[in-house]
Amino acid sequence: MKPILVLALLLSAMVAKSVNIKSPDGDLCFQLNVENKSIQYQILSDGKPVLLTSELRMSIDEKELSKDVSLKSIQKYRVNETYPWLGAHSIATNHANGAVLEFENKALQKRFSIDVRVFNDGAAYRFIVPDNGKAQTPDESSTFIIPQGFTAWYHGLKGHYEDVHTKSLVSDIAEGVWAAAPVTIKRSDDKGYLMITEAALTNYPGMALQSNGKSGFVLQLAHKHPASYPYVLRYGDENAKRLSIPATIKGEIRTPWRVVAVCENLNALVNTDIVQNLAPAPDKTLFPQGVKTDWIKPGRAVWRYLDGGGEANLATMKDFSRMASEMGFENNILEGFWSRWPDADLKELVAYSKERHVGIWVWEHSKRLQSPMAQDSFFERCERLGFTGVKIDFLDHEAKEVIDLYDQLLKGAAKHHLMVNFHGSNKPTGMFRTWPNEMTREAVRGMETSKMVDRATHHTTLPFTRMVVGNADYTPLHFGERRKNTTWAHQLASTVIFNSDLLTFAANPQTMMDNPTRKMLERIPSVWDETIVLAPSEIGKIAVFARRKGDVWFLAGMNGVEAKSFSIPLKFLDKGVYKTDMVLDNKNDTASVTLGEKEFKRTDELKLDLTAGGGFVYRFSK
Repeated sequence: MKPILVLALLLSAMVAKSVNIKSPDGDLCFQLNVENKSIQYQILSDGKPVLLTSELRMSIDEKELSKDVSLKSIQKYRVNETYPWLGAHSIATNHANGAVLEFENKALQKRFSIDVRVFNDGAAYRFIVPDNGKAQTPDESSTFIIPQGFTAWYHGLKGHYEDVHTKSLVSDIAEGVWAAAPVTIKRSDDKGYLMITEAALTNYPGMALQSNGKSGFVLQLAHKHPASYPYVLRYGDENAKRLSIPATIKGEIRTPWRVVAVCENLNALVNTDIVQNLAPAPDKTLFPQGVKTDWIKPGRAVWRYLDGGGEANLATMKDFSRMASEMGFENNILEGFWSRWPDADLKELVAYSKERHVGIWVWEHSKRLQSPMAQDSFFERCERLGFTGVKIDFLDHEAKEVIDLYDQLLKGAAKHHLMVNFHGSNKPTGMFRTWPNEMTREAVRGMETSKMVDRATHHTTLPFTRMVVGNADYTPLHFGERRKNTTWAHQLASTVIFNSDLLTFAANPQTMMDNPTRKMLERIPSVWDETIVLAPSEIGKIAVFARRKGDVWFLAGMNGVEAKSFSIPLKFLDKGVYKTDMVLDNKNDTASVTLGEKEFKRTDELKLDLTAGGGFVYRFSK
């Protein structure tokens, strides 16, 4: 930036009370005002408010930092880049206009900044507080005030991030009700959706939202969150009380980005890159080619846990690796029983599996990995034994010390070329970009939950809520009683629609090999080049996705609890004739499918009749 331009910005900022930062396409505007001794903001889309006047609030050491302030300077900047990605599409687009606004609080003799970034599909801000030479204790209570008539999908914190979403008008949510991010919100004018969450959570406690009972949410840091049932169960009340003390931070404070995605439809919501765009790029010393680093390999996995499969011994796990290989799957995940095996057996399993191009993942409790020494010892052993990845469980809290542990574990694993899957975890915040060795994390009520009755509504909600912000290890696909009110075809469709770079199947591999869906199942990849959400998709009602890998398209649908009839134009296909394999519901038996083959062109239209909980998968190849 030229010195004369900086001076102009500084002079104008001294008298400015209102600042507008617009998206690159000019449609979205983050408007910030210094009014009534506070910092207020709103977000407008095409001139209409999608977030009403709300407050930006931060305190340091229990003193209000964001009150009685003056705006001293503005430095504007732009971001415009693309980068390789693993997930809903293969290239992420990061295009935004930004501004760093410096404020002064004379009473506290402190200066701080608010960094604002506006994309075509959302806006975000973060506080930056300079290092003052000693530890500082931050707190935040910014608000998100929602217009009347907007509808939210949210769940509480009792199960940490493993719960079922509630649908409600935001204005009807009672004061004090907790909402785990992300919260998806539908506009009353049917012109799109909002999503509130956070990005780049590192060196800081996690965020949740709490209703103010007045059509708004208040940002609350982890020390104020009610301790989840899983955390108290595994770590006890005393630890929960300890984590209710606000965390201190040494050095400069950069809060996570507070994100409001603003998307015109469900397709834009599912394809937004806003969360990962706000996270730091990967460290080239650990990941020389980013997500393309040679030992980072997305893929599919078999798993002996939910669907039987014999004794947890070497012979059984060899058999699981054999079956994984025969289906073309790349991984075999071992639960905690592996830790009781001698190294000789583990080496034998790894060697046997490697011959069949199958990697071995192993489970570990996070409580055994709290110290740097324990982490180094564990990761060194995993690398020495030849494991591909580690599944680390039971973190269950968003206190700063737990967030720090995530980063420590990911860095330690990366040094030993190990991929990671977190269970008992918090929501993703875009750090998959920073740590591309993290293939997935749970943070979802998945197939492990055996008592869920209405899985159909849950399945048609998740793609537009939890999974918008990143991979979820739902462990999909079950042909038995766990599928509840869904059909076999619906279960198969979930493996196409649910995002996870490590796609772990709940069904026993022998069950999958014996099932009539096997041919289709073996061809479903874990990452995609392109994703299109199609009509008649509707949150909690139906999810219909077209996804492309190379020049092959998959079309998958999961239905909710009401039967539906609709048509799908095949305009997403290229020109030419496509050979198409089909897996459809058997109308007379939910535990059966109808298979078919046919040829289609992009000018054709599919007519579908779905039963309650039904589904379908089509595979189009030239």
